[in-house]
Amino acid sequence: MPKGEYLGDFEQLVLLALLRLRDNAYGVTIRGEIESCTGRSPSIGAVYATLDRLQLKGCVSSKLADPTTQRGGRAKRYFHIELSGISALRASQTALRNMCQGIEAEWSQA
Repeated sequence: MPKGEYLGDFEQLVLLALLRLRDNAYGVTIRGEIESCTGRSPSIGAVYATLDRLQLKGCVSSKLADPTTQRGGRAKRYFHIELSGISALRASQTALRNMCQGIEAEWSQA
């Protein structure tokens, strides 16, 4: 993966949440999935800023659902991971695994 295209840790968490949530991935559910799986409680603004950045990178796409009365006539924006997002996630995960190889002894001493 070329320099500057690696995913940050929060970007990886967001993409993993999209994979877990499938067709139910919108801001609030993404935030909830990250919180329930990691114990990390990100702000909804951080989630949306990351989704916007991932969309600019071509890793995710989004679509607006029909407005609902429960939301005061507002529509939810659903997010979907693209193949390039899956590839970027795999590359980032592989890089992390490669960096961890051979340092188990150092971890046990800490």
